[in-house]
Amino acid sequence: MTAAVDRLERGSDWSARHVTVAGIGIAGYAAADALVQLGAQVTIVDSADGERQRERAGVLEALGVRVHLGYDGSMPVGTDVVVVSPGLRPSDGMIVDALRSGTPVWGELELAWRLRDADEPAAWLCITGTNGKTTTTLMLESILRAAGYRTTAAGNIGTSLIDVVMHDALDVIAVEVGAPQLPFVHTMSPTASVCLNIADDHLDHFGSLDAYVAAKARVYERTQDAAVYNGQDDTTLQMVEAADVIEGCRAIGFTLGVPAPSMLGVVDGILVDRAFIDDRESHAQELAVVADVQPAAPHNVANALAAAALARAFGVPPSAVRDGLRTFVPADHRIALVGTAEGVSYVDDSKATNAHAAQTSLMAFPSIVWIAGGMAKGQDFGDLVRVARERLRGVVLIGVDRAAIADALARHAPDVPVIDVASPDTGAMVDAVRQAAALAHAGDTVLLAPGCASWDMFEDYTDRGRRFADAVRQLPAFRAAGGRT
Repeated sequence: MTAAVDRLERGSDWSARHVTVAGIGIAGYAAADALVQLGAQVTIVDSADGERQRERAGVLEALGVRVHLGYDGSMPVGTDVVVVSPGLRPSDGMIVDALRSGTPVWGELELAWRLRDADEPAAWLCITGTNGKTTTTLMLESILRAAGYRTTAAGNIGTSLIDVVMHDALDVIAVEVGAPQLPFVHTMSPTASVCLNIADDHLDHFGSLDAYVAAKARVYERTQDAAVYNGQDDTTLQMVEAADVIEGCRAIGFTLGVPAPSMLGVVDGILVDRAFIDDRESHAQELAVVADVQPAAPHNVANALAAAALARAFGVPPSAVRDGLRTFVPADHRIALVGTAEGVSYVDDSKATNAHAAQTSLMAFPSIVWIAGGMAKGQDFGDLVRVARERLRGVVLIGVDRAAIADALARHAPDVPVIDVASPDTGAMVDAVRQAAALAHAGDTVLLAPGCASWDMFEDYTDRGRRFADAVRQLPAFRAAGGRT
């Protein structure tokens, strides 16, 4: 039975297959919908039983899917294959039961790869990394569009990859890949792939940094043409060196410095390619200028170079890289300027949900009042504070694990003023912004870069960022004639 399941693809006979889908979120819902369209016997389970889950359950039940909400986690009897949503930890009871019994376990990426159109499948260009995934994915999408390709961004970015492969006629897909999507990928073979960087994150999900890194490294497995690494992050190079790629696949680096052959980098403010040209030993191809990248902070230039490397691996001409970067519009809540008032800038980087992302954000501004805190996910903030302390005018802390950041500040930046906002309510953001504004001087940046997840107080990082922007606009300085948003 397992061998037959391993050969399943879009054109297979699914009618005798019982597939259990774990999770009724975006990925799980799309998986169940696609599988029932293919004729499979589908059961979907979820431990939650809220309004959103019930709404989706009603639609799926009308399609013939068996739905169990408030499920206890054991694998349903008769399951031929389990499709798991990214939210389930590898240690989840259903996954453990399946693996112990020899039942195949697939993630969203694996199922989507199997459900591609057999005659004209779109190429996949895959992006993972602790930080910068969404920005790089959207930059890549913009570059591909500028080159005239039928394309979209999908995956961890919030657009179901399964829906895309089932319904859209495309040439190439920019696939954002989160670490929780990678443990159960078996046949996916992207045209090119990149891991942007590695830092502590998702340790609560994987149990250790080593397990997290091992999951990230799977993005390179079976890569066909280009395995792209960060020349300033040795771990990503080690991943590429250890990866089992398709014969002929090249290792391509990117760097903020002058690139060596087989790398992309920056020379005198120009983004250049020494990887995808004929005479790369002695020449470089201009792709764009740093000013074409918005915002042109160093980490964002690195994102642009990674996107350019993937695009060039797919055959995109240099002019399309330039045009795509110029027309790229950054996603919300990623170093987004809300406005300025009385010489103080207010910046929303609510997407900085881990310490590494917060550090990157802090290094983009010279003098900062930092709003931080939330669910720390087991992180240590000592290194972040040591690196950023000279930039900190003051810190305002919110959220359930704010004490972890307060401790790091006490140890490594004891002279920096710290204000603790103890309220667990979403309205605490208004107080936090007022306190931050009171600490700030002209020329400072009030920066929301929490370094933590948002779920202790907010629906998600988007909700947190919106509430920050709303609180900024309530400040008296913004209601006065001098404020602008």
